[in-house]
Amino acid sequence: MSATVAPDKLLRQLAELWTAEGKQGDSGILRACSMTLCVLAESSDDTAALGETIAALMPEHPARSILIRLSGPGERALADRVYQQCWKPFGQRRQICCEQIEITASDAALADLPSLLLPLAVPDLPVVLWCRSPRAAAMPEFRDIARMATKIIFDTAAFPTPADAIGQLADSQRRGLLVADLAWTRLTRWRECLARLFESRNDQIQSIRVTFPSGAETAAWYLGGWTSNALHLAPTFASGPLSLELTAPNLHVSVTNEAIKVNAQSTCANFPPASDYAQMREELAIMGHDPVFEQTLTIACSYAHTRD
Repeated sequence: MSATVAPDKLLRQLAELWTAEGKQGDSGILRACSMTLCVLAESSDDTAALGETIAALMPEHPARSILIRLSGPGERALADRVYQQCWKPFGQRRQICCEQIEITASDAALADLPSLLLPLAVPDLPVVLWCRSPRAAAMPEFRDIARMATKIIFDTAAFPTPADAIGQLADSQRRGLLVADLAWTRLTRWRECLARLFESRNDQIQSIRVTFPSGAETAAWYLGGWTSNALHLAPTFASGPLSLELTAPNLHVSVTNEAIKVNAQSTCANFPPASDYAQMREELAIMGHDPVFEQTLTIACSYAHTRD
């Protein structure tokens, strides 16, 4: 690896890829781009799986993707690679292609990334930063990278200290940054299920109870924050499998990943673990403020620090 990467060289290489692609065949290609998607990951991340996720997102959310792989401690060093992802929609002859850039950076080179990424971002389009590295998010240099983004996506469930992680998100939100948390995104099915359950009922809920195992703290705080905001009740928290229980006169509702139980009647919930693709697909469709999440984040952060 070298000590520098030249943005103008990378942009020139991208232009050369398009020129070369256009000379192949007679069906032509369509250059598609709706955003710049920057992915900050550790070098230990599964390269093949991450590449598949990014490629799967492209048909619905075409982007110039920039994958930044952190190589860890060492001398200041950077390396780069440029390529394309193409697909052919069913029934069509024309290929649709998106640009991809891969940058490997040592920890010492993290401070160089803002000046490198800024000219690589597609002008006048949103920049989404998907931070998959809790270690990078804790570094001082991360703030300068985050300031470039229209939206920053974290997964607080992957952080070693969930209370600190959710506090960092709330602080970023207070500073005017648009943030998202995949720990919240994974609860979409839970929230949709409960909304459907109560849309035709008028029960006066009297208590909220959330149980959770180690590793599911932020999910529990989000569940508690969302329901307490909607019902104006303070939840209680306890250890156990992840579940949400709502109690009213003559009503007891329990939701887990496996089942929804209303009084004595139980139905299969079938909430399988959401893939990175499914979660990112949902979040990339929300490029503006999400008032429900923002209100829930503030409440969840207060629960996290009350329990410290």
